[in-house]
Amino acid sequence: MEKLMPLDLFLSKLYREQGIHVSIPVLVGIALGTVVVVLALLRLLLPNYTALVFKNVRRNLLRTTLASLAIIVLSLVVTAVWSILVPLDAYLTKRTADIKAIVSERWQVPSQMPYAYAATLERGAPSERGDITIKDEDSMTWSFYFGTTDPAKMTFENFAWFFVMDPRKVPTMMDELERVDPSYIEAMTKKPEGVIIGKDRLKALHKQVGDRMRVTAVGTYKDLDLDIEVVGTFPDLPNYNQAGIMNRDYLQNSLDAYERQKRQKHPAAWTNLEMVWLRVPDSKSFGKLTNQIMSSPLYSTPAVKCETASSGSSAFFDSYKDLLWIFKWLVVPSLLIGMALVMAMAISISVRERRTEMAVLKVLGFTPRRIMALVLGEAVLVGALSGLFSGVLCYALVNGTIGGIPLPLAWIAMWPILADAFWWGMLFGIVTALLGSILPARSARRIKVSEVFAKVA
Repeated sequence: MEKLMPLDLFLSKLYREQGIHVSIPVLVGIALGTVVVVLALLRLLLPNYTALVFKNVRRNLLRTTLASLAIIVLSLVVTAVWSILVPLDAYLTKRTADIKAIVSERWQVPSQMPYAYAATLERGAPSERGDITIKDEDSMTWSFYFGTTDPAKMTFENFAWFFVMDPRKVPTMMDELERVDPSYIEAMTKKPEGVIIGKDRLKALHKQVGDRMRVTAVGTYKDLDLDIEVVGTFPDLPNYNQAGIMNRDYLQNSLDAYERQKRQKHPAAWTNLEMVWLRVPDSKSFGKLTNQIMSSPLYSTPAVKCETASSGSSAFFDSYKDLLWIFKWLVVPSLLIGMALVMAMAISISVRERRTEMAVLKVLGFTPRRIMALVLGEAVLVGALSGLFSGVLCYALVNGTIGGIPLPLAWIAMWPILADAFWWGMLFGIVTALLGSILPARSARRIKVSEVFAKVA
């Protein structure tokens, strides 16, 4: 059986492994230092060729700069897209030993189950002797509340979203939150309106611990506006810096208050339970738990399904499958082709302008292969430096200013740029430069001395 660790834990570990915790100045320094070392080695090993390549690149600075800027912009977009696609692909194919059962609505995405299901589902729906009974610390209900602090002008800065759950389950069921301050959990228990919000989201909202604010609901809970108090914040973790946690009792009490005030139930009152997570010790227990939940008559309207974290995540991403496919196989290749075409045009113009020069080089003893190598070397130099600069710019600009790409997907609100961006950018630049300069380089290789000098004469 393939089993995946939860997406937020997987991405957090991946980002740490990729160097997200390393300071930006250090990484930029390493990247620039690498470039200096490589250029110095080329200068020592191939002094004549290197000098000629640099001279040719500087020959028309305007054209070189424009081609470089085009590669930087396109490579920056590709790097940003790749920083989302790569972690998703890695997550959905990685095998781990973590087993969590996810109970959700069978026929609808996103799931919308009656909150009345929670009481029995949290225990695993035991109905007879010998059935599996889930311990209190091994279960967790999930709902999601989205809102804004400025309904007149909704922007990403005033956007707020919350996991709605039992706050007592945060340390035991939320991955990597074992270190959350216990006093925050206690405060949420004593104050139902209390919430925990990530540091980056608090900064964007211009709030701090102890502040109160009113959140205007959008989406499922529209017209159910809530007054909340910030009682704490998460540890500095990439996948929680933009998120928040709300007490499920506060949401249910607010739905009841809405009914008393409006004399009718809120549309979400019937279906405000999205998922229930249950931890089981092994695959055998998971199979037994699945059977007892799926066969229970308590969950027939609507019907529910029970699956592992891997299959549950796959089902969620099925709704994005076409979009992800388009980005992976159409958008990214189109951008790379665009980069190659930009380089092809720049190098083609350069070769046409220097036909006489290349004919002279052949007279002086340069073989066709050497001529082709010079042209390819110019393209690779521009592509490599532009791509590296693009990777550095993307990493520093996105991670250093807003903390990642603000794309709420699944339960991940921000997607930091991986440290792989440094070599991704250089690789994109080198590959597209080579592809784009092959035809111009072959054209330069086939230049005939007699034809060139005949035209000059």
